[in-house]
Amino acid sequence: MKKHKYYPWIVVGLLWIVALLNYMDRQMLSTMKSAMMIDIEELQSAANFGRLMAIFLWIYGFMSLVAGMIADRINRKWLIVGSLFVWSFVTLMMGYCSNFQQLYILRAVMGISEALYIPAALSLIADYHTDKSRSLAVGLHMTGLYIGQALGGFGATVASSYGWEVTFHWFGLIGIAYSIILILFLKDMHSGLIRQITNTTEEKLSAKSMFGGIGMLMANISFWVILFYFAASSLPGWATKNWLPTLFAENLNLDMAEAGPLSTFTIAFSSFVGVIAGGILSDKWVQKNIKGRVYTGVIGLAMTIPALLMLGFGHNLFLILCGGLCFGLGYGMFDANNMPILCQFVSARQRATAYGIMNMTGVFAGALITSFLGKSMDGGHLGYDFALLSIVIAAAVLLQLFCLHPKVNNKTDE
Repeated sequence: MKKHKYYPWIVVGLLWIVALLNYMDRQMLSTMKSAMMIDIEELQSAANFGRLMAIFLWIYGFMSLVAGMIADRINRKWLIVGSLFVWSFVTLMMGYCSNFQQLYILRAVMGISEALYIPAALSLIADYHTDKSRSLAVGLHMTGLYIGQALGGFGATVASSYGWEVTFHWFGLIGIAYSIILILFLKDMHSGLIRQITNTTEEKLSAKSMFGGIGMLMANISFWVILFYFAASSLPGWATKNWLPTLFAENLNLDMAEAGPLSTFTIAFSSFVGVIAGGILSDKWVQKNIKGRVYTGVIGLAMTIPALLMLGFGHNLFLILCGGLCFGLGYGMFDANNMPILCQFVSARQRATAYGIMNMTGVFAGALITSFLGKSMDGGHLGYDFALLSIVIAAAVLLQLFCLHPKVNNKTDE
């Protein structure tokens, strides 16, 4: 099947569902807190709930680096299948938890298993879509993450009708069942670079081999540029994810019951449009100009600058909604081109490792900005500090525009 001309798009479709499950399962816990704390009293403490969320974030971040190195060396099909099965099993088991310690351990295991997915999935998609369709393929896959994040919010709705335990059981079983479908239909590419896991040699998995790859990446100046602007973009990316509902409520004098859905839908809808538009534009532009993917990413990231100013300083519905729509559209265009741009500077042998480093850096940047904006909220200047993020983005835009000069659409080993 994998030799069929449509199979690269089948891969995107298969992994789109995994992406949806990836974000949906991780979001469910936060939406079902109210239902769970009735049975698990420790969750009534905001500090304990913060610890539960933090353990996932930090382990996910550290594991992203390891996940990338592993994905560059073993069969990615089995890495993806194993990752999905484990986090789905964890979701299933969370329905049997009766105390905080059990939840804490399972949340840590989920951080490990979910981190293994993204580097492997994006490098696999990038290998199947090498020229005219890479950005669109990555963009379509990213929509699965956005929709999964939105659907995770309905966990509370299901829990109110059937109980939080049953909700975890159902979603866990869906993921386990889908991992079986992946075994049957998902294929990795047989090339000299990516071999079957059964043929893995000691040399491939040795520490010298793994960290030697990191050393080669660190010697690549273009990778440092990509890493900086990816980290910079992660600041407003995580800020909107964690603090935009609060900002909507503060600036528009809305209840959180209204501000939450309004902010989430605004960003989700515009991001969905952005990744599709950015993917199509980039794939066409790069055929005429080798820097087309970079230019598309620059346009998208530049759109977030006025968006952050409108979100931070706007105090009427029109400005706030315009800011939200502009941010989502621009960030989506940018998001669709991160892996395709990386492919222009990093060969297939090191792409998953490179994206793992980027993902780790982005998560840690997200943790820092989330904490910083919490203090801003307490100090009464959340909107002002939100707007200040536009300065960091402006620097990232200039760096991306003037320091990235791709020579090929698909970097290969020389």
